[in-house]
Amino acid sequence: MGIAERKLRQKENVRAAILSAACSMAQEEGWQSLSIRKIAEAIEYSVPVIYEHFENKEAILLEISKEGFRELEKKLEQARKRSTDPEEQLKALADAYWNFAFRNPEFYQLMYGLGIPCCGAGKMKTEFTAFSDLMIGAIKAIIKKKKSNPEDACFKYQALWSVLHGLISIVMMRKSDIADGMNKKMMDDVVNAFIKNL
Repeated sequence: MGIAERKLRQKENVRAAILSAACSMAQEEGWQSLSIRKIAEAIEYSVPVIYEHFENKEAILLEISKEGFRELEKKLEQARKRSTDPEEQLKALADAYWNFAFRNPEFYQLMYGLGIPCCGAGKMKTEFTAFSDLMIGAIKAIIKKKKSNPEDACFKYQALWSVLHGLISIVMMRKSDIADGMNKKMMDDVVNAFIKNL
């Protein structure tokens, strides 16, 4: 391996260490407590080394958000492939979305700006579109099967996503004071009602 390749690998390793340290800190202390200085201390490099890889803290958070959306897309794609029936696909997609949110709450909160300013607003079109495309695809297939109005697919997707995200946000951000019934069963009921009304 030449010097150039070694330097490139080292640079990639430092970048990965920065992202890993940021994620670990967020899990322990929350995204709000994250700072460039703390990341530098955690990976035992100087602050200028962090700035060689990322312009600022927001750039680190943006990269982590993008990774969250890529991981969510993988989970959704796996869920979609479990069935060829569009109604079952939509249920599986909603389940995968719900499960991702609660198995990866730090990612989800960062991706959607729950409790913190959203760092990726307008900067993650590709990542966000991958998620919406899977959901809209299942909705369009159900609409076609039911011979409903195909022009409603995007509107229906927005309505379903708003409900899913709203339920997740309520459960995630208000764990201590919400009714026990506000859980995945409610989400399942909402998705079943949504499918029935397509």
